Amino acid sequence: MSFTKAKNDLKKKGLEDRILTFNVSSATVKDAAIAIGCEEDEIAKSLSFLIEDKPILIIVSGSSKIDNSKYKQEFHTKAKMIPFEQVEVLIGHAAGGVCPFGINEGIDVYMDESLKNHKIIYPACGDAKSAVKLSLGELEQASHPLKWVDVCKRPE
Repeated sequence: MSFTKAKNDLKKKGLEDRILTFNVSSATVKDAAIAIGCEEDEIAKSLSFLIEDKPILIIVSGSSKIDNSKYKQEFHTKAKMIPFEQVEVLIGHAAGGVCPFGINEGIDVYMDESLKNHKIIYPACGDAKSAVKLSLGELEQASHPLKWVDVCKRPE
């Protein structure tokens, strides 16, 4: 069902032809990179957090990790990821397939600066055996972020 919701959302945006499906898992960054044949950093992770009781998504590059102090500075609260078993109910996609397409109403989406290192990026498409090949501009246009943020650690 989640794949269908994401696919229908992308179809409305004229991006349905960018969807990739696999016979193997793409649930983790590593799995997705192997399935696609790209670098892990080219995967767009959609991380789900709660701010008070409101779910949000932050799209970050595959090898990025949240910097707790930057997160707190941006959102004025400690980073609290949505518990695994609540992700599908709150976001609309289960963990392993979370993406900004076809999500529940009222979820603010943010894009992290870590994505700007890539011309092409691969977010999931609603389930653990799919992805979408998009330019950074297409990802931004299709996910309607509230704004760009800088909440990830810099690579060393």
